[in-house]
Formats: sequence, C-alpha cells, structure tokens
Amino acid sequence: MQIVAELSVSQLKARLEKGESVFLLDVREPFEYEIANLKGQLIPLGELSARLDELDKEQEIVVYCHHGNRSRYATEFLQRQGFRSVKNLVGGIDAWVTEIDPKMPRY
Repeated sequence: MQIVAELSVSQLKARLEKGESVFLLDVREPFEYEIANLKGQLIPLGELSARLDELDKEQEIVVYCHHGNRSRYATEFLQRQGFRSVKNLVGGIDAWVTEIDPKMPRY
C-alpha cells in the first residue's frame, strides 16, 4: 500500500492565510464544483489520466473532493505518475465546510 501525504483543512487554511502558493486540484464532477468549491482547478477524477499535461510535476498539489475518497485515489495515482509533492485534503470540501467555512453550501 502506498503512503499518501495528507493535509488537514486547518493546515490548508493556515497556509493560504500566510499567502503560500498551493495548487488546489478539485477531482469532483462539474455539478459538485458549481455547488461549492475552493477555487481549485477542476479535473474530474475520470478525466485525470487524460489531462496530466495540465499539471506541473514539480509544483505542490493539494487534491480534494467531497469527502476525501476520490482525492486519495487521485493522490496515489499522481504519485505513481511521478508527481513529487502531492497531498490529499483530509475530509475534502465537506470538512472545509464543517470546520472552516460553515457559510459555504453543503451537499
């Protein structure tokens, strides 16, 4: 089993507040992105393998989805493709809404 680096929503929030450059990759479906998003680049999980050229292997990437399951799979996949610094957002956007921004729509 592959070890997946993880980032909590509070860690992500702190990094964003410090102005750190973090590339957010949203692997949900477009309808989910329309409901609520963290302004990350949308590449649905099913399209990820065909759209790898849109991502920089040297850049840190934080992958998120609704609860963290699809993003964990995407993180493992990206690691296998040679991406050096990719992390799964634990709990996904649902955790973000619960712990960080309760005004964001929840679905």
